[in-house]
Amino acid sequence: MSLKLVSAAIFAALTVSATAQLPDPPIKRPAITGISHLAVYTSNAAATDHYYRDVAGAAKMPDPEDPAGVRYYFNKVQFVEVLPLPPGTGINRLDHTAYNTNDAEGLRRYLTSRAWKTPATVSKGEDGSVWFTVFDPEGNKVQFVQPPEHPKAVAAPNAIGRHIIHVGFLVHDRATEDTFYRDLLGFRPYWWGGMAPGRIDWVSQQTPESHDWLEYMLVHDGSAKGIPPAMSAHELGVLDHLSVGVDSVNAAFEILTDEHRLAGVRNDGHTQIGRDGKGQFNLYDPDGVRLELMNFHASEKPCCSPFTAADPDE
Repeated sequence: MSLKLVSAAIFAALTVSATAQLPDPPIKRPAITGISHLAVYTSNAAATDHYYRDVAGAAKMPDPEDPAGVRYYFNKVQFVEVLPLPPGTGINRLDHTAYNTNDAEGLRRYLTSRAWKTPATVSKGEDGSVWFTVFDPEGNKVQFVQPPEHPKAVAAPNAIGRHIIHVGFLVHDRATEDTFYRDLLGFRPYWWGGMAPGRIDWVSQQTPESHDWLEYMLVHDGSAKGIPPAMSAHELGVLDHLSVGVDSVNAAFEILTDEHRLAGVRNDGHTQIGRDGKGQFNLYDPDGVRLELMNFHASEKPCCSPFTAADPDE
């Protein structure tokens, strides 16, 4: 063999070896396109059905994820999932929060590539949805849902609002939770505030590819995770909540009042302007989980920090 052929063979071998040793390109995170749902427990299915169907006006539909559950839809891809109360649950009524994605399997593989503990496979529903479940740093269950390619139309003519704009849950340590939601998943700051100057009680962060947001409901009891022993069921229900956006909270409150929908329903009895400058009205399901009606846009200057992103779409 000539020297030229030998050199060519060596070069080819080295090239193949070097190529084989190159690391795989990093997996790109698929889009996280907004809130999917809040999953809650009920101790009284009939009372909860009346609340979400007749009071909130959501459309009742079967639960493709859990045959024992029921879904109450505000639009084709956003709902409240209601599950039977498991024994030994205590005062907790939150099962999980959930976010929509355009590629559940891709997002699962992305988290796996970043050394986050994930299930071996995604789950699939009869409606064509795909999802998987993980836990955030404080042990909160989080689900990522890829909706069906052609979701069924939702008939909810009496829905008090049609867009779940945020979900909130109890959080102990903002920085710890940020390692998952911000650093790993790319959630973006929206607003933060507190009941008193210099105190941060709420931190709002928008999903990466929408203006829906999650809200850390911070507690300051010195513990790292879990429900504080001294916390009441009502206090926990205020923290673990969902928010439905409306054009006018005052108009929504008037509808609920005029149509006598609030009869027997725990509620604040009045609308108010929150510390973020947005109108809001709070009502509670039979187990105490708060549903916060909120104006899409602020009507007053927010306390504590400016908004750092656009408001959700109406």
